[in-house]
Amino acid sequence: MKANLKIYNRIGDLRSLTKASFKATVAIYVDGFLDDAATCVTALKSNSGADIAIYILVSGDLDITALEPLLDERTFIVQITQGVGWGEANNALLKLANSSAVIIMDPSTIVQGDAISPALEKIANLKFCAAGWRGGLVNVEDEWRSVDDKGVGEVDVLFGYFMAVNRDAALEVGGFNSRAVYYRNADMEFSLKLRQAQGRLWQMDLPLEQARHHGYYDTDPEYRETQSKKTYDRILDRFRGKNEILVARR
Repeated sequence: MKANLKIYNRIGDLRSLTKASFKATVAIYVDGFLDDAATCVTALKSNSGADIAIYILVSGDLDITALEPLLDERTFIVQITQGVGWGEANNALLKLANSSAVIIMDPSTIVQGDAISPALEKIANLKFCAAGWRGGLVNVEDEWRSVDDKGVGEVDVLFGYFMAVNRDAALEVGGFNSRAVYYRNADMEFSLKLRQAQGRLWQMDLPLEQARHHGYYDTDPEYRETQSKKTYDRILDRFRGKNEILVARR
């Protein structure tokens, strides 16, 4: 087994991926569709430098042969054979990252240019603790049940397609909710935790595109809706009505 390929039964067994330090770490959670994940990472490697680490976490007892050619001095793969949920997996990668910035990235996101530098620049001076590609403002008139995309600017929430975060700020709020086994709405829950801690979030245009989002379209609909609702119910229970944590409407 190559040194930067680690296989464990449980996420709790994971200790370290590397001792090397990097400018930023891209964290990618992979739950099936390994060929698409390989496409995502190949594009990412073509549009980022050697100072950007890539941490890939594969959930489940899968044949990861398609990903192994990606391994190099800045690309690391860990496989959790018994499976692990979205929130717990990303928290593990967040804690293990040897960099001050971490980019949460979905394998459906395809990098077409330098998307990393402008995102890191936005959070470099700590005025903003997170910057990302897609997000929006909570629709308070809809009783917090939806989010409106207002384009570039300060936002209430960012989505996990491509989200750069200050690692310390993320850890200070407890990271993602480990009860979020499915991705949908977990990024919103995390964003609102940052906002509640007076963190500022910025949405920006970046050279990215989204391929087929298997995590949504190719997931069992009943499972998708059940898990999405669980997370959104937590959001409503904890945050709805606390309009003071939201940014100015625009």
